Amino acid sequence: MMIRRRLQLLDHLNEPTKNWILKTFFLAPVTLLVFLTSFPASAAGQAEVVFEDVRESSGIDFVQNSYFTEFFYMLETLGGGVAVFDFDGDGLLDIFLVTGALLKEGTTLENTLQLKEGPNANRLYHNEGGLKFTDVTESAGLKGRGFGMGAATGDYDNDGDIDLYVTAMGRNTLYRNNGKGKFEDVTDAAGVAGGDWSVSSQFLDYDRDGLLDIYAVRYVSWSFENNPYCGTKEIRSYCHPREFQGVPDLLYHNNGDGTFTDVSVDAGVALTAGKGLGVASSDYNLDGWIDIFVANDQVPCFLFENNGDGTFMEVGLFAGVAVTADAETFAGMGCDFQDYDNDGYPDLFVTNLSDEVYVIYRNTQDGAFTDVRLTAGGIKDTLLYAGWGVRFFDYDNDGWKDIFTANSHVMGPNVNMFYSHIEYLQPLLLFRNLRNGKFEDVSKKSGEVFQPLRPSRGLAAGDLDNDGDQDVVISQLNKSPLVLENRGGNEQNWISLSLKGSKSNRLGIGARVKITASGKTQYRWVSTGSSYVSASDVRLQFGIGAADSIEQVEILWPSGRKQLISDVKANQFLDVDEPDE
Repeated sequence: MMIRRRLQLLDHLNEPTKNWILKTFFLAPVTLLVFLTSFPASAAGQAEVVFEDVRESSGIDFVQNSYFTEFFYMLETLGGGVAVFDFDGDGLLDIFLVTGALLKEGTTLENTLQLKEGPNANRLYHNEGGLKFTDVTESAGLKGRGFGMGAATGDYDNDGDIDLYVTAMGRNTLYRNNGKGKFEDVTDAAGVAGGDWSVSSQFLDYDRDGLLDIYAVRYVSWSFENNPYCGTKEIRSYCHPREFQGVPDLLYHNNGDGTFTDVSVDAGVALTAGKGLGVASSDYNLDGWIDIFVANDQVPCFLFENNGDGTFMEVGLFAGVAVTADAETFAGMGCDFQDYDNDGYPDLFVTNLSDEVYVIYRNTQDGAFTDVRLTAGGIKDTLLYAGWGVRFFDYDNDGWKDIFTANSHVMGPNVNMFYSHIEYLQPLLLFRNLRNGKFEDVSKKSGEVFQPLRPSRGLAAGDLDNDGDQDVVISQLNKSPLVLENRGGNEQNWISLSLKGSKSNRLGIGARVKITASGKTQYRWVSTGSSYVSASDVRLQFGIGAADSIEQVEILWPSGRKQLISDVKANQFLDVDEPDE
């Protein structure tokens, strides 16, 4: 297999070189063998890493219901969250999926907030191993209420069990994991119900007190009663967000006693109303405090710089991430906030609407970012796509973070009646990091799953089968999800880290991890958030190519403690406890 993979290199060589190799092959096969095996396996093996949808054999029979209606309720187009997390601590990632609620004429917020039943219930699937899952929704108590949007995961009470925060139209829900396979709705006691229309959310420790807080982005002031007719006289359509006022976001401070305090105004994140859809956090200026990016729809995006005193300053415009390099706003939807060029500073990727181009902001290490979407290779070719879920992760374990996006137009099945060049259903996209600031669209050679046109929304990544590469779960409007097994990514070496905080929060969310393997460094910040209405695995996986060990792992914990671990063997799941000193 190794030789066959490396023979693929001939396709990339110029004719004189290729002819010389073929001539050498016939005259001296051993010479050819030595020549081909001198190339790095990572360069030869890219085309063999593919994703395959195993949902039908997995036992997952969920269908996301958004109920496209003749009334064109705006929230029909936005839902479909997914979370991958180990809810029972057995070492295997489980899958939680969010759905809507039955909509009809005369629907009100009140009658959507009933307990969900049957096909309208959110679903939790327990991982039995071997990519097989069992529906445990009923026993876990997670059927939910209302028209669901997304999910966030985090251990807010530091008891070792991962809890769940579910956003919805009108009322969010906090589920406390009791460690016995059940979740308890503690929303009212905790004081985190929210209100209005929350979309994406995440757990983060913004004040470094060792307790996870909650940030929730809210969209627009839409309601069933405030649902105007939009489109043309002949054809109705979903309304543009400009028809509605924006709503400020929410920040809940964890009080440490099971309750939270709404500090949105005092912390400065609610002083300006956006039209938020996505949220991601990282320490963009390396000052040790987690900052927050919000992807807003058709209004400037937010970058909340953490002042370190419990407050934030909105610096999106000054940092260069509020608008594009052309000073244009865009329909920000999904986002991720990680370091794609391995320089130690987190960068930003933001999906948006068709007739725009997905935006990639490179961190310039001086408190600002540069919009490089038009010079980042295949990213510039996203003009006709509308993106939602997105994730930076190393799908082929070569040591460089790639980009996976879930795509489909927001206007629904009749978008082509208004824009003849745009389709509602769109393919998944995978961009391979070329290690030079550019990305290559490798979708067409990465599996049949990239061929069909789909109504995709949420996207979460994690190693579902614990085989050393990242798998992906994607929700689809009014369809079953995709459960994409990564096949071939683990042919190169890797390391997966699970952090356990002591002074820091239990999951180590917000920690910066630097690894050095074969003299090359990579960085990642611990977070389950980002993407769109979704939560990914809290474990940190790094691909290290042909290296068989990591020279050093450096962890900067949220508490400020710094930890060094040397000579770590590759291809293992490593648990790391925060040191006492």
